[in-house]
Amino acid sequence: MKHKIPLLNLALRCLIATACIAIEPPNIQAQGQDFRASIGSPAIGPVSKSKQLQLPYITWGGDVATFHANGGLQTTQGSIFAQQGLSFDMQPADDFAQQIRDYMSGKSPFLRGTFRMMGLASEIIGKDPRTKGVVILQMTWSAGDHLVARQGLKTLSDLKGKTIAIQQGGPHVGMLDDILKTAQLSWSDIRLIWAKDLTGSSDSPAEILRNNPAVDACFAITPDMLGLCGGIDATGTGAEGTIQGAHVLVSTAELSRSIADVYVCRKDFFDANRDLIDKFVAGYLKGCEELIDLKNKYEAGGSAEYERILTMAQNIYGKEVIPVLEEGHGLVSDCTFALYPGNVNFFTQQGNLTGFESFQQSALNLAVSQGYAKEKMGLLPSGLNYQSDRFLKYLTKTTMERGERFRAEAVLEEIELLSSGGELDEKTILSFTINFEPNQTGFSAVQYGAEFQRVIESSQRFGNAVIAIRGHSDPTKTLLDLIKAGSQKGILKRSGSSGNYRYSLRGRPLDLEATRDLVSLIEAGSFDGASDHNPRETMQAALNLSKQRAVEVLKAITDYASSKGVEMDASQIQPVGVGIREPFVAKPSNLNEAKQNMRVEFRIIRVPAEATNASDFDF
Repeated sequence: MKHKIPLLNLALRCLIATACIAIEPPNIQAQGQDFRASIGSPAIGPVSKSKQLQLPYITWGGDVATFHANGGLQTTQGSIFAQQGLSFDMQPADDFAQQIRDYMSGKSPFLRGTFRMMGLASEIIGKDPRTKGVVILQMTWSAGDHLVARQGLKTLSDLKGKTIAIQQGGPHVGMLDDILKTAQLSWSDIRLIWAKDLTGSSDSPAEILRNNPAVDACFAITPDMLGLCGGIDATGTGAEGTIQGAHVLVSTAELSRSIADVYVCRKDFFDANRDLIDKFVAGYLKGCEELIDLKNKYEAGGSAEYERILTMAQNIYGKEVIPVLEEGHGLVSDCTFALYPGNVNFFTQQGNLTGFESFQQSALNLAVSQGYAKEKMGLLPSGLNYQSDRFLKYLTKTTMERGERFRAEAVLEEIELLSSGGELDEKTILSFTINFEPNQTGFSAVQYGAEFQRVIESSQRFGNAVIAIRGHSDPTKTLLDLIKAGSQKGILKRSGSSGNYRYSLRGRPLDLEATRDLVSLIEAGSFDGASDHNPRETMQAALNLSKQRAVEVLKAITDYASSKGVEMDASQIQPVGVGIREPFVAKPSNLNEAKQNMRVEFRIIRVPAEATNASDFDF
């Protein structure tokens, strides 16, 4: 579900208090070394025997549900956690390096951050079996982080060779990794400037982009994004502090399976306190259920209880972060809560390309390749019994069926603008193609398996974007029929010699490479009435064939996904015929040029909120 973009500091989470400075040119290995150096070599101690466990929290809307479950920073009588027999002392932990030190020393058995950040720390915490990390809870997905680019960058493919500012070791490192994978780029294809801070200083990505014209893009949380370009669908004008031409290239509003917020527990504490962990996870999920119900009530007409929770969050985070309650509501709205169904899918669903095993592999590969770790030391899944009464008889949102995320008619309306000359470039996140032979009807996984896999992975990462499968046809036969029909009607004249012909229509020059103009003339009936040739029928046949090919490709992809055990949302991938409207070579002179037009194009497209079906959660 896409959320309204709030007007405040949405994602001041996961700040890592490292001492690194901006590096130019980038030194990726040094980045990982700086991360490890900032943590040092903390002594490993037993978890504190205090009756009240230290529970870290960060500045993120998902933690508001924890505040609600706990009744505040200290567990209060009658709260969800208190009813479970739990007692927590919640402590701020945006300093991830200090969090790790507290975790290793035993001050707290928990770590709080994004999955990728846990991966970056996996070797540090995994060397000793006592502190090896067990991922016990997936809290939320982010919908409020953005890659803001300067004018001229239109799709993710345009990032090649560009300079990007990003916080060292922060939550956007994993997001960048996902973006590069989607665009089939490597880390060596881009140039990085590492920033110390996420926001709020001259050494933050947004300010680096603002002050350094050589920087092409930066990662930004929503308040900084608003300051740079004015909004997720806006373009900076240069007024009110915005950068001329700056725009959001991609956001977790579409790349909705990139930043997963989690809790991790020490292995020794987890093994000795399984019942406590069960109660904590169930209590947090109950807190989410209640928070979502109150949020919906608030949006429908008002809720004093929801406002009380927002006030509590405001008091905890401070008015610098939440100046007014409506902005606290924005903080919560920028989370997509996983809830019980999401946790079941994340930890147990086979073939889930955005589940635990996939995130684990991605996080560990990232940690090693970028110098955060020398060897892969994996995190462990909790293995909780989600079918126990602890969950099924306690929680209420356990049997939700996963419906179609998109409204087909609204999505098709957006996609068809691409096929009728409408401008949708600013909504295209990425585009790539496959080609086919003349008269080809089948699309086998043997030939196109790599491309099919790319589509499937993109559909999973970009959970709130639509993938259009756009069939294209070669215009050669339509052009030939147009010339013959025009000549037969006496309205088209040809001059010049073979290979250098010139044409005129009713005395005016006619450019056979001006495809859009030719299509308009054909549709207007300019060439109708010729006895032997009808370019309108030829063009329609090409359109029908292009749609048929798009449908056949969709079926082949769906079959391929099923063979891999991957569940796909049928409403997310839509086939459409483009016909001859967008040729690579407008007037082919040989078969090889004509083949360039015979293609199926995949476009990842951001669609408006009204094209999505409303949902309280997204798994």
